[in-house]
Amino acid sequence: MNEKLCVLAGPASKDLAKNVAKILGVELIDVDLKIFPDGESKVRIDGELDGKLAVIVQSTYPPVDVHLMQSFFIIGKARKMGASVCAVIPYLAYARQDKEFLNGEAVSMELVGSIFNSSGAKNLVSVDVHSQMALSYFKIPTYNVSAVPLLANYFKSQKLVQPLAVSPDIGGSERAQEFAKIIGTSSIALPKVRDKNTGEVAIDTNAPELKTANGRDVILIDDIISTGGSIIKATEVLLKAGGRRVFVACTHALLINEALEKIMNAGASEVVGTNTVPSKVSKVDVAPAICDQVSKL
Repeated sequence: MNEKLCVLAGPASKDLAKNVAKILGVELIDVDLKIFPDGESKVRIDGELDGKLAVIVQSTYPPVDVHLMQSFFIIGKARKMGASVCAVIPYLAYARQDKEFLNGEAVSMELVGSIFNSSGAKNLVSVDVHSQMALSYFKIPTYNVSAVPLLANYFKSQKLVQPLAVSPDIGGSERAQEFAKIIGTSSIALPKVRDKNTGEVAIDTNAPELKTANGRDVILIDDIISTGGSIIKATEVLLKAGGRRVFVACTHALLINEALEKIMNAGASEVVGTNTVPSKVSKVDVAPAICDQVSKL
């Protein structure tokens, strides 16, 4: 065991932190949490940190602001206790608000990055952050690791018929290509358009790419599934195009407002997520990818 390295289990990511500590072979220190009647969080680090490198694991899935504030509290206290801090934020909230899409919108990620910069963290590790622009607001070193190889290996072990990797939009085409390369198949990206004001999603059902799905098992691969609107539309379109079965894979399965049930009702055979957001679809552990990066710091 590296006695100078330890892992702090943030309230939002205790199981993932446990896996990280086990792989690294280091001490796991718990972070106790108390929620006051008015909703305020109070954290307490249950261990000694003086002179250690503390790897704090705390994802910021919903309730987003609560988990985000808890991460700042843990980082700040760990620094006061004499630790050098590596902040592991597997799901980095606000990364989708990385620029001003409409006049007057706050660029929320800019302020979140600024707070992390001043929190005392030495560096930050995230998993499949929504955009590289989001990380440009950090002055501390940031490292983004990919869960795609881990997700691909999960499906590689399944009995799939002529699998096809599909990105629900053009923006995720590189992710689908990476996934396809690992499982030894091809990929396509669907021509999706989202209305910036209403959020409504539309897919060109006459797109020639859809013909490649006929008779094949399709894996829809995305970074985040929130309400599932894009995935639901894509699932319906791919099945209508002759897809044999549709599987859904993503890194951050937020699955808000009964999204999982809606996706399954649309015809999906399975939804597979990672443990950046703990849920019943968290079938892939991202601890190996996190540990690989942390060991290089």
